[in-house]
Amino acid sequence: MSPAYPRELGRAFEDQEVARNYRFRQPYPPEIFEILEGLLVEPRTVLDAGSGTGALTIGLARFAERVDAVDPSAAMLREARLRPGADNARIHWILGTAETAPLNPPYGLVTTGASLHWMDPKIVMPRFRDALASRGRLAIVDMDSVYAEHKWRGEFLNLIRAFSPIARHVSTVDFVKALETSGHFVREGQRGAAPVAVEQSLDDYLAMLASTSSLSRTTLGPRADDFERQARAIFARHGLTSVRAEVVSGVVWGQPG
Repeated sequence: MSPAYPRELGRAFEDQEVARNYRFRQPYPPEIFEILEGLLVEPRTVLDAGSGTGALTIGLARFAERVDAVDPSAAMLREARLRPGADNARIHWILGTAETAPLNPPYGLVTTGASLHWMDPKIVMPRFRDALASRGRLAIVDMDSVYAEHKWRGEFLNLIRAFSPIARHVSTVDFVKALETSGHFVREGQRGAAPVAVEQSLDDYLAMLASTSSLSRTTLGPRADDFERQARAIFARHGLTSVRAEVVSGVVWGQPG
């Protein structure tokens, strides 16, 4: 089993503009952190693998004794350090991949938030297993925005398919099932958070899309302006000035192997 998405797409996260656009992504609901706090065991230290700009890290530091936040992108870590709470002494920001970065186990919890699909499970899952305390778990955190089935949405999805280099989106559900099938993960439980209604301006929505590996300006290159032009044309045809969605999130936890 190889990483779910082509590794070359991950280079987009090294771009500073992509990292800055992460601020337009929706934050994890408070309920997610309640779930994670309930999973944390002694020594109450957390490895947040693929921490990005700290969406999980900073919240974890409110109840963990130490959070080692590992990410391979210097741009992401620079952006993370600008966020409120990033200077918490409990957080150790570490530049490196989950496969090779220096770690300081044992951990009472390992977390991944929208990042595990970029890693090589043959390397990271045994590494997570060995880094966990005796009762520690891996928590795979997922979050997605669900949009109502309006006519504009169908048109917009067709536009995304025309520009995105990813032929098929790999859902977290399918990805976790593949990990289980390959013997890299044994599920112990899962829990979803209550959906949260959100609304973004069109500018913020497009900036959020530009934070993704498939639709960032660094990935689209010379086609980026054309994508934005066509996107705004769809919104204009449907009289849209903002985009509404429901943020659906949850945690699956268990033993890596």
